[in-house]
Amino acid sequence: MYDEEGRRYLDFFAGAGALNYGHNHPDLRQPLMDYLESGAVVHALDMQTPAKRSFLEKFDELILKPRGLDYRVQFPGPAGANAVEAALKLARKVTGREHIISFTNAFHGMTLGALAVTGNSMKRGGAGVPLSYSTPAPYDDYFDGETPDFLWLERVLSDSGSGVEHPAAVIVETVQGEGGLNAGRASWLRELSDLCDRHEMLLIVDDVQAGCGRTGTFFSFEDAGIVPDIVCLSKSLSGYGLPMAITLLKPELDIWEPGEHNGTFRGYNPAFVTATAALERFWSDDVLAKEVVVKAQQIGDGLTDIVEGRPDAQVRGRGLLVGIAFDDAGASEKVATAAFERGLLVETSGPEGEVVKLMPALTTDPDDLRQGLEILDDAVTTVVGSVAGERA
Repeated sequence: MYDEEGRRYLDFFAGAGALNYGHNHPDLRQPLMDYLESGAVVHALDMQTPAKRSFLEKFDELILKPRGLDYRVQFPGPAGANAVEAALKLARKVTGREHIISFTNAFHGMTLGALAVTGNSMKRGGAGVPLSYSTPAPYDDYFDGETPDFLWLERVLSDSGSGVEHPAAVIVETVQGEGGLNAGRASWLRELSDLCDRHEMLLIVDDVQAGCGRTGTFFSFEDAGIVPDIVCLSKSLSGYGLPMAITLLKPELDIWEPGEHNGTFRGYNPAFVTATAALERFWSDDVLAKEVVVKAQQIGDGLTDIVEGRPDAQVRGRGLLVGIAFDDAGASEKVATAAFERGLLVETSGPEGEVVKLMPALTTDPDDLRQGLEILDDAVTTVVGSVAGERA
């Protein structure tokens, strides 16, 4: 990216995960330009259009069928929070129950339903009203790393005197992007899925930020071998930064009445065009997925080198959704500022903003990854000092 004076910046922020394929990718831009020049319909509410049909066909052909997934596709509105609201609403309708289990440090959006299952106190405080019908449970490794997983949750769900109502669903992020880059282990996710089965709760995976290839597979839960009941997708779904979201649901859950959950911007056709182009360009084979694995190793090794000898800093995350957590929460903001001054765009995350978060585009050149890591290394050294005099 370049500012008005022509100064160059490496973008390791990627629109908070909305630009997994980078800015203005030519293979996505040209189909969009052709569509707009053709005079085809741009806004059609949620009615049928050729652009919508093409997206649905490609999504089924390239994403769902190869993974053995049988989902209905709902268009809930243009943003990730819309996908989450639809998921929560449907889970309650299907089960006839009201309560939702969420997790510590979760983030699911800024609308009231999504905020009710969000952990961050500052964001919750912005609601201005009580946020109810949800209970937070400890996320993976929330305690000492030795406490048996789901001990608390299993106990309260089995105890009629716990005061926790039988939930309709559990909503989880496999990597907590805004919550500090906590990454749930595959074994933990599998046990969570089993827990939901045992207690007849729906499992909702919020893949808004970790999905669309950011962890190396299209869905972030694939490595765990689980099949959620409902999946929320947005951000990089359109591939071009255009607003688009979908809620995936198992066919037996599709009990919506016509018009029961609707909205004006559920069918943004330019986003369908770029989403289809992105699927064809990046997901018709496994080339990108393999590249992400290699780049994730590169950036993981680079971050490990940066924190080596710094007991007050740890690497967090998974895939190309990674960063450095500092014991001193104020250090991360200073590191992000120092990185910006040196031409690198990053953000912070975590309940205290204690994590410097990296989300480079999946298509980032390895040389640019290397350069970005060098800038970050210099920024960290400037803010927290060198390691035993080795980095001046």
